[in-house]
Amino acid sequence: MAQPLATVDPQASTPTAVPTPVAAPGAPLVHRPGRWIDGWDPQDEGQWSTVGRPIARRNLILSIFAEFLGFAVWALWSIVVPQLPAAGFALSVDQMFWLIAVPSLVGATLRIPYTFAVPLFGGRNWTIVSALLLLVPTISLAVVVQNPDTSFGVLLGVAALAGLGGGNFASSMANISFFYPEREKGRALGLNAAGGNLGTAAVQLAVPLVIVSGAGVALERAGLMFVPLAILAAVLAGRWMDNLSHAKSDPRSYGVAARQRHTWIISFIYIGTFGSFIGFSGVFPTLIKGTFPEITASVAFLGALVGSVARPLGGILADRLGGARVTIAAFAVMAAGVVSAIAALRSHSFGAFLASFLVLFVATGAGNGSVYRMIPAVFRHGATDDEDRARRARSAAGCLGIAGAVGAFGGFLIPRGFAISTSQTGNIQAALWVVVGMYAVMAFVTWAVYSRRGSSFGQTVI
Repeated sequence: MAQPLATVDPQASTPTAVPTPVAAPGAPLVHRPGRWIDGWDPQDEGQWSTVGRPIARRNLILSIFAEFLGFAVWALWSIVVPQLPAAGFALSVDQMFWLIAVPSLVGATLRIPYTFAVPLFGGRNWTIVSALLLLVPTISLAVVVQNPDTSFGVLLGVAALAGLGGGNFASSMANISFFYPEREKGRALGLNAAGGNLGTAAVQLAVPLVIVSGAGVALERAGLMFVPLAILAAVLAGRWMDNLSHAKSDPRSYGVAARQRHTWIISFIYIGTFGSFIGFSGVFPTLIKGTFPEITASVAFLGALVGSVARPLGGILADRLGGARVTIAAFAVMAAGVVSAIAALRSHSFGAFLASFLVLFVATGAGNGSVYRMIPAVFRHGATDDEDRARRARSAAGCLGIAGAVGAFGGFLIPRGFAISTSQTGNIQAALWVVVGMYAVMAFVTWAVYSRRGSSFGQTVI
């Protein structure tokens, strides 16, 4: 039987692939020591309806939990940084934004290598390893924040370790893609992605509550609270998750995609949507703390929450209206939200500031979903025969992984832009105007390449 091609899921940020069946249709699964499974074929209706679905569901639930923790650790410094002054740390605004930006930089870089860890080590095995790796950034944080004399270089190095949580997202999505049949893959990966994204909101809500200690703050609790959770995730994965012996990815898809101009156009657009979600999620608590000190920073969790929930909405709207149209509309709403936030900063109105950012976050979430809906349509357009469609499918799969990694670099660019703006002008308004300009450019590129009637896509709805 020929190996099925890599496929594209709109909610995933990594390429998905259908495992190659190694057993005849209807053949029983073979369980080996180490919780390895031979003969997995979710496309076999008989196997799926009897033993396949419960196994896949069990792995999905535990994967969501592990990925949730990964995202929470990735975002941990976003809520710790605004609390550092209260703990006795004397940091400049630029240094604080560096501590927020570096985890995103490391997490984005780790996304592609983490994707290949699942076929190399097994999904269960790598979930155990990746969960235990979260102990490194969390315990390190708990140690360094107890000494206000800790150098900035050490703080920056420990903050960089939080990027390990960002890599977890890629490996988790890759692993679950192997467990589900095509007809159910989108829903499963959508749940997995949503569960991970919600980790950002959860940590921004929980940490301010956990660190309160009398008249001061006990920042070490922000790291220590994850130690038992990471160990629990590893234990549950070891006890209940499975490795699929024939789960393979296609590294060549990345090479094929890297040679396609649409991969880089879409990656540029995705910096505007997913990069904005990660970047603004990271700086939001610090912005609230610095601009409205009378307001608790824990309210910042609302931004990541509405952005996570809105992601599936963008995919649904893109199905009906076209991904390019929804993406253009998302950029327009994002720009309006930023302009409104600038006005709120000038009038020092927290209500208007919060409302503006929530609108912005909803639009980033919707834009994330719509961009990923665009990818299969873009690469499928103009296919001439089965061989051409196969080549385009590989390109689309690789584009998913590349765009997901490149887009996450927005989580580094936005905090650094705010730092430069603050040092040069005394506030972040100049940086916000630059963001508005970038949204206009990205919306124009989306329209010119994928929606304009005179483009190479013509009347096709992308």
